Amino acid sequence: MALRTRQRAGASRSNGGLNHRRPVPEACVARLSLYLRELVLLSRKRVGFVSSRWLAEHLGLTDAQVRRDLSYFGQFGTSGRGYEVRRLHDRLTAILGVAGRTWNVALAGVGNLGSALLAYRGFQERGFLFRVVVDTDPRKIGRQVQGITIAPASELSRLAREHQIHIGLIAVPLKAAQSISDSLTAGGVKAIVNFAPLRLEVPSDVRLRTVDLAVELEGLAFHLVRASHR
Repeated sequence: MALRTRQRAGASRSNGGLNHRRPVPEACVARLSLYLRELVLLSRKRVGFVSSRWLAEHLGLTDAQVRRDLSYFGQFGTSGRGYEVRRLHDRLTAILGVAGRTWNVALAGVGNLGSALLAYRGFQERGFLFRVVVDTDPRKIGRQVQGITIAPASELSRLAREHQIHIGLIAVPLKAAQSISDSLTAGGVKAIVNFAPLRLEVPSDVRLRTVDLAVELEGLAFHLVRASHR
């Protein structure tokens, strides 16, 4: 069993840290970002090592879950000391694709949500750079937000190709979401995050994530109601 473990770890190192023999659950990928966030904070405090138990306690997980998540990508821990913070940080940034590279982002919709997304500095720190911003409101077109001139939504496909956009963010009203999605995919965008409460239709080679904040709030309300009846 030990030999097999070493072989799997070696295979992971040889292909950049990802063990292609084991499919990685989407929930695991999301947790990797949480681990990375904690590692950044620990690095700033000059902490050298961290245990799976510490990560689990700070993220509301179990230490077994943390170890299982990381095992998809090889072996990271040191017996008796846990994980070396700097090494694990570097490996996770490489696995998540945010190590030493940038991702061009287009935003559609400069309302309250879109403006907040543009103002969040954490995106740039992780290599996600806003290159294109569009809106359908003629009163906003031509204005600058965070150093980017707002363009008409009708130009989204052209701008997406021109700026080699990797990821599109949709923060427009419900009725405009599908047409914006179509414009992004027509412009060659292969990954979309949709904040509109609508199930979008996209080509099979496009990755789509829908973030419905109302659904998240309803989920929290459900648990609050159950807790109040105990």
